Amino acid sequence: MKRILVVEPYFGGSHKQFIRGLQKNIEAEFLLITLPARKWKMRMQLSAPWFADCVGKMKNRYFDTVLCSTFVDVAVLRALLTQMDNWNAGCDFCTYFHENQFAYPVRSADRASHLFGTINFTTALASDRLAFNSCFNWQTFFESSSRLVKRAADIDLQHQLEQVEDKASILYPGIDFAHFNDRNRRRNKIPTICWNHRWEHDKNPEEFFHSLGELEDMGYNFKLVILGQSFRNNPPVFAHAAQRFHDKIEHIGFAETREEYISHLENSDIVVSTAIHEFFGISIIEAIRAGCIPLLPDRLSYPELYPQKYLYKEGELTLQLKKLLERFHDNGIMNDEAIDTERFSWPCLRGAYQTWLFPPGEKKPG
Repeated sequence: MKRILVVEPYFGGSHKQFIRGLQKNIEAEFLLITLPARKWKMRMQLSAPWFADCVGKMKNRYFDTVLCSTFVDVAVLRALLTQMDNWNAGCDFCTYFHENQFAYPVRSADRASHLFGTINFTTALASDRLAFNSCFNWQTFFESSSRLVKRAADIDLQHQLEQVEDKASILYPGIDFAHFNDRNRRRNKIPTICWNHRWEHDKNPEEFFHSLGELEDMGYNFKLVILGQSFRNNPPVFAHAAQRFHDKIEHIGFAETREEYISHLENSDIVVSTAIHEFFGISIIEAIRAGCIPLLPDRLSYPELYPQKYLYKEGELTLQLKKLLERFHDNGIMNDEAIDTERFSWPCLRGAYQTWLFPPGEKKPG
């Protein structure tokens, strides 16, 4: 059986969910080396030597593939591993891009912010195969990498950029729908609007709650389900919203179990995103699978994943949500065609991942 070493310095959230899905669906012997999901900047800069030290303590260092996320400096990791005795020199390094630091919004000026994008670029150079979780992710990475190499002045890196392009592919992250209820369900008498994103500024909760306030002032009736992981320094708008909409909130806070999370989604009717940063958006697909009608900004990864009728233009959230609430009361919303979520399921994607991780053909010399 093939052996795969998974190196993940940010083992939490979608990264953890992705790895667990691979373990269930890919035919291989997995060995995981992980660190908790915190201090991502430090992880990117210094986790590679620590991972290499962990491998150095192993008796069996033979692997067919090493799988990394972009929080790993793969160039450093690969250089350190290939110096070890009993390391398989023919081992492939695959990097999955859940995100790229070029396109990550920075709230304040950071002179060192370009460093993390550069690490992503050298990681891409040092990897044998790359997979991006959306076309949007790949396009922003490649466009930013192009600008990066142009700034290198008298250092010509165009050929290396073309190499990166040649070994990249798009692989949507597999999603486990095992606990979702496939039967049709009735809508609520009062439409329930769901938010199921991280409680951080890059998800733009201010716009979401501002639109809800405008709709309430217009006299529209609705209920709210507010999900998602919160942090020590939550945007203050969540506390304000909890007070203003206290009589409308059915639930607010993190769901402790997946079953509880799915139950809240299945009790909602509409799911909204106002994100200014999203490379894929698993939470939206989960809500749609649970039966929610999406209303999403016409930007980021959303246009490649969803029909145009579910997207709103800049500044039109309140207008489009108002129309959706009116359709709901007219029962027209019941006639919406189902969005295909099955294409994001592990059964549909496992073959592509198996080939990406362990491509058929001649094996490189060990």
